[in-house]
Amino acid sequence: MKSINRQIMALALPAIISNITTPLLGLIDVAIVGHFGAASYLGAIAVGTTMFNMIYWLFAFLRMGTAGIAAQAHGADNLAEASATLRRGLLMAATFGSLMIALAIPLCSLALRLLHVESEVAPQAQTYFYIAIAGAPAVLGTYVLNGWLLGRQNTRIPMWIALMTNLANTALSLFMVFCLGMRIEGVALGTAISQWLGFSACLIATIRKYRPQKVTFAVLLHRHALARLFKINSHIFLRTLCLVAVTMWFTRRGSEFGVTILAANALLMQLFMFFSYFSDGFAFAAEALAGKAVGANDLTTLHTVVKTSLRRGIEVAITFTIAYLLAGPFIISLLTDVPQVVASARTFLPWAVAVPLCGILAFIYDGIYIGLTNTRAMLLSIFFAMLIYFAVELTLSPTLGNHALWLAFILYLLARGIYLHIRLPR
Repeated sequence: MKSINRQIMALALPAIISNITTPLLGLIDVAIVGHFGAASYLGAIAVGTTMFNMIYWLFAFLRMGTAGIAAQAHGADNLAEASATLRRGLLMAATFGSLMIALAIPLCSLALRLLHVESEVAPQAQTYFYIAIAGAPAVLGTYVLNGWLLGRQNTRIPMWIALMTNLANTALSLFMVFCLGMRIEGVALGTAISQWLGFSACLIATIRKYRPQKVTFAVLLHRHALARLFKINSHIFLRTLCLVAVTMWFTRRGSEFGVTILAANALLMQLFMFFSYFSDGFAFAAEALAGKAVGANDLTTLHTVVKTSLRRGIEVAITFTIAYLLAGPFIISLLTDVPQVVASARTFLPWAVAVPLCGILAFIYDGIYIGLTNTRAMLLSIFFAMLIYFAVELTLSPTLGNHALWLAFILYLLARGIYLHIRLPR
């Protein structure tokens, strides 16, 4: 047990350091536009971020599928398959990323319509989208590299790359906004440039350390390997569609409640994202170790990985619950000085406080199931949870308003974790 615990911590801590920079960056972006003096800027960041989340999350299989297959190949000591997995993933990332840039205008128009964005927010969100979309191939390529490195039990390279990328992003955004006089376009441009810097550095570091084997065209398109990849990725893709539907509806309903509530929800969702990226460090560790155990056909180690990962995850959830309970109002005041947004965010803060304990099982079990490449169960869990989410929100929203939206979100997280716990192979 101690050995597994040490392995989990060795993988989780660099992943946490890496992940924690992402929500911190989001907080910085929110803090920058939060002091422009109008709630519409916060709304634009919320909408712009949601649009990219919707699109990028559709390609989450590039990281998840790569990580699970690479971890099992590592456990089986199959270097040829590990190399082929990396190259297949990068080819897919380049293809999809290029298509996203080519289709930027219709993608943005569709996203704005789906989110039902108000006229005062839409132009700024559109500006953000058209500039930041230039980083799409780099983002998808980084998904593949991070997943592959995780499968190889390496979270240190992604950690250093993430630190470099996000420091560059922060510096560029601050420089363009406060030195060059740009506003939301400066934040978007800093994001796109730093994404390409991060991908390039990660690719170079991966090649230098592992020197992946050359793969022939026939091996790259091997029928059985592609069939397995398609099965895994299709489950993850459909799962991600459900996740995007929930997130999109959350933002759209907030927008329908008015710019102030939209901005308040955006602030509180930053707390959720901060927790999720932090807890994902332990989920990533479980993902890598579970996949390796499956590849090595070591069921005893797999059971130990599951138990230890859940224990560490619950400890993280308790810590965040206490922190948000005590410091939540102070955090909100740091993010914005718009009085009506501050008041609204404090009204709905108790829901954000409840998120860590209600969501931790979903996060940890997602990591375990990715390592198992049991993606069908992940799909079913989020599908049933999504049905509960919409049923609760649509039923209670006429009377409870934004409180119904948060209640539905909490129940959605709980349902995912409970379903995966029940379905866990014993």
